[in-house]
Amino acid sequence: MQTVLFDLDGTLLAADQETFLKSYFDLMAETAIKHHIDPKPLIEAIWAGTRAMVANDGERTNEVVFWECFDKHYPGDASKARDMLDEFYFKEFPRVKETVAINPLALKCVTLLKKKGYQVALATNPLFPRIATEHRIAWAGLSPRHFAHITTYENSSYSKPNLAYYREVLASLGTEPQKALMVGNDVAEDMVVEQLGMKTFLLTDHVINPRQLDISRYPQGDFTVLYEMIQGLPDLI
Repeated sequence: MQTVLFDLDGTLLAADQETFLKSYFDLMAETAIKHHIDPKPLIEAIWAGTRAMVANDGERTNEVVFWECFDKHYPGDASKARDMLDEFYFKEFPRVKETVAINPLALKCVTLLKKKGYQVALATNPLFPRIATEHRIAWAGLSPRHFAHITTYENSSYSKPNLAYYREVLASLGTEPQKALMVGNDVAEDMVVEQLGMKTFLLTDHVINPRQLDISRYPQGDFTVLYEMIQGLPDLI
């Protein structure tokens, strides 16, 4: 194993998804109203674009797919909405930090892996623009410099749990599935990499498993167990 992929939400960054999304869209609606934009059709168009990204077949980036779908569904001035959303991500989105928690072991795990010579990547579902993802990375006490690759809607053409998403990530890193480990908390979206021959580690602090799938076969544990596992990995440098 030479490469470790981390999910962000629920793994490096602890957040209840319902609470996160409520705060996210509440703040977006607040910003829209300030710009005299009706938030209801705006948010409906964003959800339509998100569904389009999840279904993306790789022909275009998620960014292109999102905005094509957004423009199709949004009944208002799309250019005005885009300007508002740019401002939202720069100025208001950081306030969503209040809904997340930081585990100090997240930074320790990533730092130790890099010290040992492992390539570390952030394989978070690429449904957000890079600016939003970088905000979330900072909330986790980390920096983009910690990662060899970060998936965002600008550089990705698939989404989780599509296996093509993971193939695209591995290709960007110049590595093979058998040489990589995926650390995540979502059974359906992260542990699916097992089908590619990747190693897995299921982080149990905030497990997402609505279908109640059998998780007994996955190496698993909380952040303390993960950190101890990393300590036991051989040095590559």
